[in-house]
Amino acid sequence: MSGQQRAREFAAQMSVRAGRWRLYVVLLNTTEQWPEHRFGRSVPTFTDRTDALSVLGFEPVPGAEWTWTEDSELPDDPASPVVLIAAIRVRARSGVGA
Repeated sequence: MSGQQRAREFAAQMSVRAGRWRLYVVLLNTTEQWPEHRFGRSVPTFTDRTDALSVLGFEPVPGAEWTWTEDSELPDDPASPVVLIAAIRVRARSGVGA
């Protein structure tokens, strides 16, 4: 597959702050605002996340899976609340420029 045929890939990440989840697509080396979608207080389902990516003009790269990472709100503090961060590789949806 040539470079022109292969869609440009990005990282989409999802995190929670103050009990509310947000999904955003990381656009490196640009001054553009990162596309973002905010969810309510419940953990977004797989379908919720896919639908939100679609609204933002992106889709998961074929074969990509969500990965979850545990971090801490306060580095070096073992009693710090846990922060969950999810990530998946995405590309612009067919027919949508990104």
